[in-house]
Amino acid sequence: MDYGMLNVGSVVLGLAALALPVVVLIKRMPVKSGFACLLISMTCCMVSLLFQMAYNDHLVDIGDWGALMDTSAAVVSISRQLVLVTVILNIAAFVKNGESRG
Repeated sequence: MDYGMLNVGSVVLGLAALALPVVVLIKRMPVKSGFACLLISMTCCMVSLLFQMAYNDHLVDIGDWGALMDTSAAVVSISRQLVLVTVILNIAAFVKNGESRG
């Protein structure tokens, strides 16, 4: 398995997690479609974080402690920001999409 692709997948899924609620906020769409986009957004965020954990596990398996020590703080910081911004955007889109119902 090409473990470097885990990082690429994590970035792509993280960007998708951020983009989907923005699309729901900007575009007028049916309520069910909007909620489906928000569910997919949260799923992308979770899988992105899972990819990062899998990559860190790979670094542990091969004993690359230098890489772990160099990247650990950045990975935690970016993961925290991804979760925070994704949750905030999803809540805002959920509220907006719920208001378009009535």
